[in-house]
Amino acid sequence: MQGTLNEIDIRSILQLIELGQRTGELLVEAHSFHANSLGSDVSHKFIQGRSYLETPPRRPGPFWFVFFLNGQIAYAANSDHSLSRLRDYLRRYRAETALDDIEELSIDSTNAPEYGYLWALLENHIITPAQGRSILRSMVHETLFDLLSLHNGYFVFEVGPALAPQLTTLEIAPLVTKIMKQVQEWKQFHPHIQSPNQCPVITDETKLKTRLPENAFRTLQRWANGKNSLRQMARYLNRDILTVTRAIYPYIQRGWIQLLSSTLPETLAVRQPWESTYSDYAPSVVCIDDDKAVGKTVEYMLQAQGYEVTAIQNPLEALSLLFQIKPALILCDVVMPKLDGYELCGMLRQSTVFRQTPIIMLTGKDGFIDRVKARMVGSTDYLTKPFGASELLMLLEKYVGPGDPEKMGFDSSRPTLEEEVEATDITKSASA
Repeated sequence: MQGTLNEIDIRSILQLIELGQRTGELLVEAHSFHANSLGSDVSHKFIQGRSYLETPPRRPGPFWFVFFLNGQIAYAANSDHSLSRLRDYLRRYRAETALDDIEELSIDSTNAPEYGYLWALLENHIITPAQGRSILRSMVHETLFDLLSLHNGYFVFEVGPALAPQLTTLEIAPLVTKIMKQVQEWKQFHPHIQSPNQCPVITDETKLKTRLPENAFRTLQRWANGKNSLRQMARYLNRDILTVTRAIYPYIQRGWIQLLSSTLPETLAVRQPWESTYSDYAPSVVCIDDDKAVGKTVEYMLQAQGYEVTAIQNPLEALSLLFQIKPALILCDVVMPKLDGYELCGMLRQSTVFRQTPIIMLTGKDGFIDRVKARMVGSTDYLTKPFGASELLMLLEKYVGPGDPEKMGFDSSRPTLEEEVEATDITKSASA
């Protein structure tokens, strides 16, 4: 089952899964690019003296995924592969730092690392089963709130084995009814509040203090600091997003509290499981692509920015070399002879060595189904060909940090900046 949210809404999709008592995974992607509103995204290109209009590839929107067991929800999240949300929920039990001590997961959590870490906390008796169920219910509730607010996007439901083991399952109908009421009530906060990811900050403590009980004021003073989003505050306080927002909404209307836009995604604000400090050495990157030109171009772009890069053309040889190099990040082409990128990524995710290593898929296609396939085999992100240096560096800085400054720089044998930009066109002529 697949299609667009213009054809069928999320609520109806969930009802069909419930009625069919299906087991599998639902993936949803929001629209992020509209052909009828191109604006400056349309650029002129010239070939043999003739001008034509070029529109850039549609950038992927945010993903959400929901796991089902016999028509009930077992787990739901977004596709950031971040532990920031779990870390927020663990604050309730003063256990957020316990995630840093978990080195190996006992269950295969390729598609849901957050779920795997939650189970590791249970197995190590850091949280109780009741606490684990409470966290899972909150995660599902939060994800469905986003999905039921979504009106434009793509979806795919894949029948498959259940996410195992299960801690709890939730009935769809009563949950959807409850959350739909909250989604409708949330609209009443517009235009003062646009998103659960906005960060409140107190701008008039004197007036606020006179209107609130002392305990309530201290709580608000602690969390409404311009750094924590409304959603994070709800997690910390063990309340749903509507309850927290409703409580401070009158003071937002009065201007005593203002809302700031989050400058960074939550996934970047908290250390991810594969992140470490790279200030003392250059992050190593392996690029697996049977096209030699692509490998050379990636080597050039990343070495200039202080990364250690190894290009590998043969995907079969890549397996043994990867275990020797143990890179901080892997770039992997999708279409390769003998062993394609999906198969290679799936094999790497079976190893504890590469279970949490960022794997970026390189693809010449910009289809939703291709991105779903990449995510299903455990890909962290993907990059569509053609790509430039800025797009590649943005992903690397997101997942492994900047390169070693001491290894940056250009000598007289290196091309100029203009030549570097032209060099990236090699990837544009490379096949998928």
